[in-house]
Amino acid sequence: MAESVAGKLLVASLSLVDPNFFRTVVLVCMHDDDGAMGLVLNRPVMEAPVADHLPQFAGLAADPPVVFQGGPVEPTAAIALGRFRPGAAPANRVVGDAALLDLSRPLDDYQADLASVRVFAGYSGWSPGQLDREIAEEAWFVVPALEGDAFDPDPATLWRRVLQRQPGRLKLFAWAPADPRVN
Repeated sequence: MAESVAGKLLVASLSLVDPNFFRTVVLVCMHDDDGAMGLVLNRPVMEAPVADHLPQFAGLAADPPVVFQGGPVEPTAAIALGRFRPGAAPANRVVGDAALLDLSRPLDDYQADLASVRVFAGYSGWSPGQLDREIAEEAWFVVPALEGDAFDPDPATLWRRVLQRQPGRLKLFAWAPADPRVN
């Protein structure tokens, strides 16, 4: 396995045309010899309010307060990423104050330490070595994650904004048209 990219963002390159990942930003939650798991941060399902699916998190749901499509694997599975208040020590930390929540535990176990929650349906998964190959083939740009990326209130522009804050040539990709043939 190459160096772990857990806690970083995968930004879909222009060559990645798979509709599951076209212009996506994925937060890598786990990456080791057994494979990788991540959550797509910019695919909100506007007709799926968190209140309708996990009502216990409705008051904590980050804007927009809807379920996000986390990826094509197990699309009916609920996954929650919590943003913890400063000073909290969450298990399953992904980046900064963000950590995966164990949904089998009662909300009371977390509530005092949670600032907000993002709920996902499904996740993005890679078999052993698969993500490393995709990165080597330049299907993904690997960039540092900022703490707020997973809870960004404007997911529609996240792909472009993440690229714009990168140094060098990556910044240029932010301005590429969705379909270069229609330039």
